[in-house]
Amino acid sequence: MSPNRVDPHSYTESTHPFTTHISLSSYFDFPSSTILSSAHLTLNSPHSGPLSLDTRSLSISTVIDSLSTKTPIPFSLSPIVDPIKGQQLTVTLANNSEFVIIFSTSPASSALQWLSPPQTFNKTLPFVYTQCQAIHARSIFPCQDTPAARVRFSARLNVPIELSAVMAARHVERRLPLTTDTAMACEDTKWCAEGRIVEEFVMEQPIPPYLFAFAVGEMSSREVGPRTRVYAESAPSLLDTAAKEFAGSEDMIRVGESLFGPYEWERFDLLVLPPSFPYGGMENPRMVFLTPTVIKGDASGAQVVAHELAHSWTGNLITNKNNDHFWLNEGFTTYAERRIVEAVQGENIAALNIGIGWKGLKEEMDRFKDNMEFTKLKTNQEAVDPDAVYSQVPYEKGFQFLWRIEREIGRPAFDEFLKKYISTFKFQSIDTDMFLEFLKVNVPGIEKKIDLQLWTEGTGIPPDAMEPVSDIYSKIVSLAKEFNLGRMPKEDEVADWRGQEWELYLENLPKSVEASQVLSLDTSYRLSESKDYEIKVAFLQMAISASCKKYYGEVEKTLKEVGRMKYLRPLYTALVKGPGLEEEKIFAKRVFSEARVTYHPIAQGVVESIFAKHL
Repeated sequence: MSPNRVDPHSYTESTHPFTTHISLSSYFDFPSSTILSSAHLTLNSPHSGPLSLDTRSLSISTVIDSLSTKTPIPFSLSPIVDPIKGQQLTVTLANNSEFVIIFSTSPASSALQWLSPPQTFNKTLPFVYTQCQAIHARSIFPCQDTPAARVRFSARLNVPIELSAVMAARHVERRLPLTTDTAMACEDTKWCAEGRIVEEFVMEQPIPPYLFAFAVGEMSSREVGPRTRVYAESAPSLLDTAAKEFAGSEDMIRVGESLFGPYEWERFDLLVLPPSFPYGGMENPRMVFLTPTVIKGDASGAQVVAHELAHSWTGNLITNKNNDHFWLNEGFTTYAERRIVEAVQGENIAALNIGIGWKGLKEEMDRFKDNMEFTKLKTNQEAVDPDAVYSQVPYEKGFQFLWRIEREIGRPAFDEFLKKYISTFKFQSIDTDMFLEFLKVNVPGIEKKIDLQLWTEGTGIPPDAMEPVSDIYSKIVSLAKEFNLGRMPKEDEVADWRGQEWELYLENLPKSVEASQVLSLDTSYRLSESKDYEIKVAFLQMAISASCKKYYGEVEKTLKEVGRMKYLRPLYTALVKGPGLEEEKIFAKRVFSEARVTYHPIAQGVVESIFAKHL
């Protein structure tokens, strides 16, 4: 990384001023899957000379000093497109503190998934949504696409009148288009054409660009608490089940506030996206994005909500300076999520969560055995695509590190430390060294009790990491061990198991089992038909490793109905990793070729990288 770069994944220079505000006018053109836009950027100080911005798959038509004078500003796009960072846009300023870029996105934008009507719930109208984390905001608008540069913004989204828009921002109004808000994004006649509507939003708090988010489609909502509405595609059945699943949101917000201080974002709304959404949840402020797979009918999906809620403090208020320090976002949030779950759902459920996470962490050690750099908390991601090395390590090893500090100093002292940490660094972006310095100042002598360097810079799992201690956890793990000896769990032993108990059990079964064992487990408990994807996918992985071809139809169906990478990654990997899987490899390639168009671009890239490694 060049000495002036602030982030291995960005062209942003430390010697350049940061953008503090972006005003967007955007015209959504569904037939061409493009957005015609104008972005008015304001810097924190006037600048002369080149200013570097990140872009990917954008067409830049012009850069001007302001909408009133329209004086052209010289700009150039780097001729080389970096496969990870995209293209550098250089704008040459002459003592400017603001400027306007007129540009359009391309159908290949890595942040956007455009769904045709057949891919939506009601199959009548199109839908588009964003996923900007880790480095995809640059494919929607030119920006300093690094969490080090926090911005406020306003946005006018011009969409077909039969659709509505939501955004991770405060909704100002829905109104007819005016020529005054075109801002050169497109011709006035196009902007103000019949059948168009403008949705206006504002984000008054400075956020990292990866938290920029919107969705446009046929949507409705239900009130579920004083600060929470659930939004989803307009289908009463979908909205009703979502509202029921997330009815406990306000209780969780209150627990979060008691642990971490005031909730600073005013609203905590939830958007349930179509099944192609590539993550479990995305913590976009004021409007969390969720996969429909978290709606399980037993309120256990609330754990993903607890995780995204916890990000309101750790991640959104305090943000990792760049992806090398991603554990500061995710380790803290996993710790915070489990504290919220423990308070709302009890210690046993929290212990099950920790146990599932512990197993996941051990599996990541195996995944990265040839590249142990990515088992560290503080990583070096120079020339590395963050989507390719996304894993449970920053979540679970980060959690283990904080849990270790809690055990050392006791929970009351750790709670005080957390509150002080959040109030000290809120609305800032920090790195691992800043955290460790703050820890040493506020917990004197901690470096003599815990090897902080080993935890943050060492590979693997430190010796003082720990499995959870709980009766239910121990019982499930020992039942899984007995499976080796041919003993299936008895009806009465699993009668009160919900998704997590089954998930923990399946995760702890031996890696190689006989096809006959897979069949008898399914005959007893119908796991292949589970509505809970955690259970179904864990079972199908086992079926693939036992070459139990009876279930390949179910594998195909699953890979075609969801786009969540948590499920795609293990199923495609199981089909193509290892010797002698010729039939499975052909099957995987065929399924992907048919399902690819339904996946978000980020998920497409992840499956392609699995194939590149193993095929």
